[in-house]
Amino acid sequence: MIFPLLGISQSFNLVKGKPSEKVKFNLVNNLIVIPVEINGSKLSFILDTGVSKSVLFSLSDQDSIQLNNVSEISINGLGDGEPLKALSSKGNFFRINNLENHDQMLYVVLDKGFNLSPAMGIPVHGIIGYDLFRDFIVEINYGTKNILFYHPEFYNYKRNKGFETLPLEIINQRAMIKGDVFLEDETKVEVNLMLDTGSGDAVWLFPDEEKDIRLPDKNFEDFLGRGLSGSIFGKRTKIRRLQIGSYSLEDAKAAFPDMDFFKKIKGLDGRNGSLGGEVLKRFNIILDYPNNRIALRRNKYFNAPFQYNLSGVEIQHDGVRLISQRITDANGILDSEERKFGNVQILMEHKTRLSLVPEIVISGIRAGSPAALAGLQEGDLLLSVNGKSVHNYKLQEVTKLLNEREGKEIRILIERYNKDLLFSFVLKELFK
Repeated sequence: MIFPLLGISQSFNLVKGKPSEKVKFNLVNNLIVIPVEINGSKLSFILDTGVSKSVLFSLSDQDSIQLNNVSEISINGLGDGEPLKALSSKGNFFRINNLENHDQMLYVVLDKGFNLSPAMGIPVHGIIGYDLFRDFIVEINYGTKNILFYHPEFYNYKRNKGFETLPLEIINQRAMIKGDVFLEDETKVEVNLMLDTGSGDAVWLFPDEEKDIRLPDKNFEDFLGRGLSGSIFGKRTKIRRLQIGSYSLEDAKAAFPDMDFFKKIKGLDGRNGSLGGEVLKRFNIILDYPNNRIALRRNKYFNAPFQYNLSGVEIQHDGVRLISQRITDANGILDSEERKFGNVQILMEHKTRLSLVPEIVISGIRAGSPAALAGLQEGDLLLSVNGKSVHNYKLQEVTKLLNEREGKEIRILIERYNKDLLFSFVLKELFK
């Protein structure tokens, strides 16, 4: 994204002289989602090291929010669309637990089509990045899903046993780290990668003949994500190895985005790609922007397999639907808080319950994928996966059901034009 340069008067502070503050986060699709209060309205933002300014883009479940000192601007961002109409707003009050900023700049995207909540499965209203990292030393613990913000004067590095400290370069308010990639052979290529907690992907690499960054032969076209200016596509592949300091990740998932999507961005700050959440979540991380360094320690996710979309199905929430559920067993016994006898309720007649549940639709199908070959279509209403009703699961849990493992048979019940249809296919290895 490209924004006008601002002054540096705005800053977050720890209230009441506290040396640190803990913030609990949700980890959704490898993205960190934190609570943010803006002028009294309680919202949820993605914590994104890849953005320099705070952006508000969805208020679908909010009645209103007060914005101060508003003016119209346009925003250029990644994607295949045109620049977005937006508002800039100065002098806003931001609170994140006991972190406060009384003079925060905020950009507001007016395009209602830009909404990450359906694909995330939870309300997400914006993104925040550099403004939070600039003045603190920040510990991110993906295992406990906690972030600790420390005032630099009170931070003790001696407590960080087992961490490896590496240099961090801050360029145009974005953090860069050096690493090495090994593509199809054992040739090492040094790369400068932007830390991007706002990307759920693993690693993006920009093709560069001079640096010998070449797309591996085994790859496929795929949807890579959504930028402020639209969808981003490119080639999905894997590399032999990714090396960050002494840490090595074998057969790492990688993507080579179509560079046409970056044409609106003036310069890439010398970077050769980015590290996203699927790599970063494998570490507990200490980000020290004030002293230009980062510390890493492997965690329980380090050896987890990289996740691929084996089915070829993209899903998202799309409103709600009404379902009828039987709430007693064959003997008329029901768990209930009413008229209890011990921990069950005895009922003398058949009972059902009407419920509103999230509607999950297929929002995209990769060409040539098992789901596409089976006949599934974009817009199909997803009802069940292998006999499991999807309304009982979170969106990311349904995604896991659809992509469990190579060789797994997937049976999907969908609704299309008011008819229930059953499809089946087998998940296949992508790079054979």
